[in-house]
Amino acid sequence: MKYAELRKIDVSAHIDKKNGLSYLSWAWAVDTLLQNDPMATWEYSEPKMFGSTMMVFCTVNAFGVSRTAQLPVMNHRNQAVENPDSFQVNTAMQRCLAKAIALHGLGLYIYAGEDLPMDESGSANLNEEDVEKIRVLAEKVGSSVEKIAAFYKVESLTELPRINYGKIVATLNKKRLNEKVQGN
Repeated sequence: MKYAELRKIDVSAHIDKKNGLSYLSWAWAVDTLLQNDPMATWEYSEPKMFGSTMMVFCTVNAFGVSRTAQLPVMNHRNQAVENPDSFQVNTAMQRCLAKAIALHGLGLYIYAGEDLPMDESGSANLNEEDVEKIRVLAEKVGSSVEKIAAFYKVESLTELPRINYGKIVATLNKKRLNEKVQGN
């Protein structure tokens, strides 16, 4: 599997959200990478200090290509940490590994602020498959895609950017969970 195939993988079920930012699970990314290229390897370069802050580097070798990512050691607000401790450095290294894997295609769209990759036509909007998944969930909670489209002030959900998919599904799932809790 090469870049073009990895970039199409929907990683949304493996994204952690913290303070409004999306992070791909490094363990899942490593597992997926190794399933697709068992010979893949990675290595960390010596961290570099910038004043009292630190930058880490990771190079992932996969599919015969080496790609290097860098990442500052950051706090929970994505601000560089002064004089980071070993736990903070380790966390940055694992996030940098996920970022370097993303340079091979897996979850790269997260770094563009998107929750889902573009569909095969290259569209950044919801496609018919997305709308069908939403339709099934909506019906389970007594709603419809027409009501959702009206809420977003569009005629069809295919007019919405794909970034809305996660929000719509999460809202419907929350409503479904609340109905289950109230039903018990």
